[in-house]
Amino acid sequence: MDRNKFIRKSILGFGSLVAIPTLLTSCDDGTVDPNECEVSPTEMAGPFPIKSPADWVRANVIGNRNGVALMMNFTIQNTKNDCEPIVGAFVDIWQCDADGNYSEYSGQLDGNFTNEHFLRGRQATDTNGTVSFISIYPGWYPGRAPHIHFEVLDSDGESLLIGQTAFPDDISKTVYADTNYKGDADTSNEDDFLFDGSLAGNMANSVTGNNTDGYLLNTIIKVKG
Repeated sequence: MDRNKFIRKSILGFGSLVAIPTLLTSCDDGTVDPNECEVSPTEMAGPFPIKSPADWVRANVIGNRNGVALMMNFTIQNTKNDCEPIVGAFVDIWQCDADGNYSEYSGQLDGNFTNEHFLRGRQATDTNGTVSFISIYPGWYPGRAPHIHFEVLDSDGESLLIGQTAFPDDISKTVYADTNYKGDADTSNEDDFLFDGSLAGNMANSVTGNNTDGYLLNTIIKVKG
């Protein structure tokens, strides 16, 4: 698909997601009670973290990749302040493309992406403690369930939490029927070694949408601010 057409379609799709949420399918099963004020699970950054996140302050992280549109809203709360929103925190995200490859690194499934910077970005939280990213639904690679990597840092750049956000298996299965992807993931959330014992805390609070209009992810990340 032409990249400009994809971006226009993505934005239009996100508009319809906001306008008619009652028509969308929600999947909240297995998530942590949002009223509980406990720190979100810490997970490894993985082998492909952003090398210079301050250089990629942007809301649209699609780059030159194709896939099903995804808008992500991360809300950051402070467990040391009754889970009030944190204003001005940095949120870095990085993810693989539809084929399971990460930018900025070589030696992956499809070769060398050292000089590319797709699907990575940084935003600062607003007065509601929220950041938003325009992206595509992540693909998968052997041994891992679909996920988004993130790191939360305070306004001085000190790391508060590194984690990963999981997606409902049934929605991933629907997305991976799209021609941009390579079929069903080989690993479910329950079989993912990294999510063992922490899946409820890793799961996005909600993922809504469809393959045509795109998907909207909302999740709350709780840190010791």
